[in-house]
Amino acid sequence: MSSKYISFQLLGLLLLSCLILHGHAAVRHHTFVVEEVPYTRLCSTKNIMAINGKFPGETLYVNKGDTLIVDVVNKSPHNLTIHWHGVNQPRNPWSDGPEYITQCPIQPGAKFSQKVIFSTEEGTLWWHAHSEWTRATVYGAIVIYPKKGDTYPFPKPHADVPIIFGEWWKQDIFQLYENLLQSGGDPNASDAITINGQPGDRFNCSAHDMFKLVVKQGKTYLLRLINAAMQDILFFSVANHNLTVVGTDGTYVKPFESDYITISPGQTIDVLLHANQPNNNYYMATKFYTSARGAVNANTSTALLHYSAADNTTTNLSLPSLPATNDTTASVNFTARLRSLADKKHPVNVPKNPTTNLYFTISMNTLPCPAGRSCVGPNGSRLASSINNVSFVANTSLDVLAAYYNMIEGAYGDDFPRKPPVTYNFTGTNIPAEYRVPATGNEVVVLEYNSSVELVFQGTSLLGGVDHPMHLHGTNFYVVGWGFGNFDKVNDPKSYNLVDPPFQNTIAVPINGWVAVRFRAKNPGVWFMHCHLERHALWGMDMTFIVKNGRGENATMLPPPPDMPPC
Repeated sequence: MSSKYISFQLLGLLLLSCLILHGHAAVRHHTFVVEEVPYTRLCSTKNIMAINGKFPGETLYVNKGDTLIVDVVNKSPHNLTIHWHGVNQPRNPWSDGPEYITQCPIQPGAKFSQKVIFSTEEGTLWWHAHSEWTRATVYGAIVIYPKKGDTYPFPKPHADVPIIFGEWWKQDIFQLYENLLQSGGDPNASDAITINGQPGDRFNCSAHDMFKLVVKQGKTYLLRLINAAMQDILFFSVANHNLTVVGTDGTYVKPFESDYITISPGQTIDVLLHANQPNNNYYMATKFYTSARGAVNANTSTALLHYSAADNTTTNLSLPSLPATNDTTASVNFTARLRSLADKKHPVNVPKNPTTNLYFTISMNTLPCPAGRSCVGPNGSRLASSINNVSFVANTSLDVLAAYYNMIEGAYGDDFPRKPPVTYNFTGTNIPAEYRVPATGNEVVVLEYNSSVELVFQGTSLLGGVDHPMHLHGTNFYVVGWGFGNFDKVNDPKSYNLVDPPFQNTIAVPINGWVAVRFRAKNPGVWFMHCHLERHALWGMDMTFIVKNGRGENATMLPPPPDMPPC
């Protein structure tokens, strides 16, 4: 190697050091070792999938604009992928993570180095497995601090604390998944909602392991709430304390006070807790919300807010007041209060004149039971779900991204319907039974680079209808409107919020209602969209966008890394 080359190499290292020291993006390295580990808490003894032996998994700390290199080493007996939920990954879909969409799974004994590129995100996001039902125990928080030298848009809290809500089954999760596939029906209800891995002292086997948050009277704490549950929208509250909401999905919002939080699977909510009550112990509590008929699992899980000057007495504590399990009004009223900060440092750029209009019905369906099986769905069918009457079926021999990048035909179709193939009273009663059976396929919608998109999610009352938290990979969207009943394309847009709508990656479409979102397709690549209720995603409520390259290097998808997992 020439001395001239060495000089340039040293100069490059010096320049990189200077950039990092002066607050520019840093590159950080992590290793995720995936293993099955024995777990003896939570009323059961079983092996679980875990990252680096931790449940929940470790919290990743970055600054806005950083890049992570995460070496994912699969020492488990199961296939696995990791998704960085809400990280837009500009021009880099290769590390996004959904199996058979942007990659094939990391097989047992293999590894994959994922490059996680942070750009505009700031606040709280999370990471989780994105293959089969492995995310039941494989998940963790991502804390994104402001760039070095920048500050929060609110007074700096004394401390910040990730609080992750999960869902726990005593049953082995892989057996649960196989039973679900074989029966064609609903999965068993979970045994508990967890708060940082524990359901709290209302569950006898967890009483001594309840999560405890210690605070000092007079201080303010930033609680980073994450809903990692597999099946449930949740209510959350802290006894005797109001919460000041300041962020959602890696963005800031106009602060507002609330005595409860509604948080959907996949969503994050940042709140300030002011420790302004007498020195004592107080319950934090969560329970699930559902609009599904006949739901009975109303267990309340707890954690402890402990003032440092208080004693350890926890008897006779009162639970905070939480909305009723089926209180749809409470659920949507909280979400409707979210507004973007919309100031000079946090501008809002809502597309005003969309060039692409999409209208997607999201439905529960049925499909015929496969030959030789006995299914427990209506009239012996198996349960399914769909978007615009297409129930997603993955191609397990080649992922969509590899096929698109390498121009391989036959791996997917490009004629996903941009509006419902059949129009009817989507939220009415007595819908003809033949509308329950969807088509199946692996279709995509192709978007031109930098096109402005309006997408209306329309819930339907097929099989009764429920809420659907819809998550889009690769970009956030502005939630410009919502309502109950059927979307009225003439009158409903008149009430859109185009001034300060929230900028989210996950939004719950209310039962028999609609939500309108807008975004600009300026992230070239292949991006998945799906319901974040795991059973609905499994049944087919998924689809894929392809955003074409634009002009110039900064508008062109990056090339694949050399170690992409094979199928």
